[in-house]
Amino acid sequence: MVRPWRAALPLLLILCLLQFSPLVFTQEGQENDPSTLFARASEMMNLRKYDGALGLLNAVLEVDPNHSEAYRQRALVLRHKCRYKEAESDYNKYLEIRPGSAAVEKELSQLLQAQNSLQSAYGQFDSGEFSKVLEYLNKIVLVFSPDCLKAKLLKAKALLALKDYSSVISEAGFILKEDEDNLDALLLRGRAYYYLADHDVASRHYQKGLRLDPEHSGLKKAYFGLKNLLKKTKSAEDNAAKGKLRLAAEDYKAALAMDPDHTAYNLHLHLGLCKTLVKLGRGKEAISSCTEALNIDGELVDALTQRGEAKLLSEDWEGAVQDLKEAAQKSPQDMGIREALMRAEKQLKLSKRKDWYKILGISKTASAAEIKRAYKKLALQWHPDKNVDNREEAENMFREIAAAYEVLGDEDKRVRYDRGEDLDEMNMGGGGGGFNPFGGGGQQYTFHFDGGFPGGGFPGAATLC
Repeated sequence: MVRPWRAALPLLLILCLLQFSPLVFTQEGQENDPSTLFARASEMMNLRKYDGALGLLNAVLEVDPNHSEAYRQRALVLRHKCRYKEAESDYNKYLEIRPGSAAVEKELSQLLQAQNSLQSAYGQFDSGEFSKVLEYLNKIVLVFSPDCLKAKLLKAKALLALKDYSSVISEAGFILKEDEDNLDALLLRGRAYYYLADHDVASRHYQKGLRLDPEHSGLKKAYFGLKNLLKKTKSAEDNAAKGKLRLAAEDYKAALAMDPDHTAYNLHLHLGLCKTLVKLGRGKEAISSCTEALNIDGELVDALTQRGEAKLLSEDWEGAVQDLKEAAQKSPQDMGIREALMRAEKQLKLSKRKDWYKILGISKTASAAEIKRAYKKLALQWHPDKNVDNREEAENMFREIAAAYEVLGDEDKRVRYDRGEDLDEMNMGGGGGGFNPFGGGGQQYTFHFDGGFPGGGFPGAATLC
């Protein structure tokens, strides 16, 4: 059975439609009214909703092609978005309808100034004048065209070139708030995080962009470049941990070659390479790598320490002491640095003492007999009585030769000398008031040569008969 109220439904619907149809027609009429549309466009502009305002102004001009204020307002919106050619056309249309408007002519002049400044900014960018790019954009373009996406992206690119990575993150972030899928902004922000060595965040930006456009060349290059860099770094570290030092060194060098401008990360690579080269005993190369690390961060204690060790390998004793002393001052509790500094200071001190082996012209492995023969030969050569024309030089050389034999000819003294002990304190050589071959202490000898020296020999000289 059909309920009575159900049977009455069609009639009720018809009555309702008839009751409200005049209101519907009235609203449609209002939607097409240029004044209403223009008012709503003005509200949208006040709210900085320029895309919505642009649509409403287009509707106004479709209904009323001679609505001069709509042309002016649309020109203003287009100028904000740096669509300069279209904006210029609208300003000219306004001036056709209302010629002689000083205010509109001024706005048109500002538009042309912003347009020229944007072109100049692009030219300065191509010339590498990135600071000037920012001047054009900040002082002119973004003043007259605050919603110019091209200008905002160019500004972020200039900041990236100037290595102001925090500002790049901020500027690209503003763009992404308005358009979270802007591929250029995702790439720029990712690059900024990359150069701050925040690789995880950088990778997330690249991946988001590639999900939107898998073939975007810039995003692909950045993403796979980062992956390869991290892969090569891991290979270097793994080889170093396994003791495969030559392979580790090559991997570190390959990683450094991938992006020489990535200083925040290359600091880690230079240090790793330096440590590896020190272990390989390649002192000069290690010094270069550690110096590169210190050029990036002059306060890096580990790099100072490793460079000190590298200088020890290269026998740059003074340089080693200087680096290790600075490292010890920065990290006074590190006993490893203090021990290395003591080694360097000892080597520096040893380097300043006389090299008796060199004076006698023999190797450090020479036998006692070889030492004695070398001494006899040189003593005969430099005996003052045989060098009357250069007697002073001969006496100095003879003293050196005799002092060398005083140390190396005595087995106990030679062992202690080889250990690096300070024999000067015992008045044994060194030219500091120690051994005197001409008498006044020590063992006294007399030379016997075939035929003798002219004048009856040289008193106080050591004999080897």
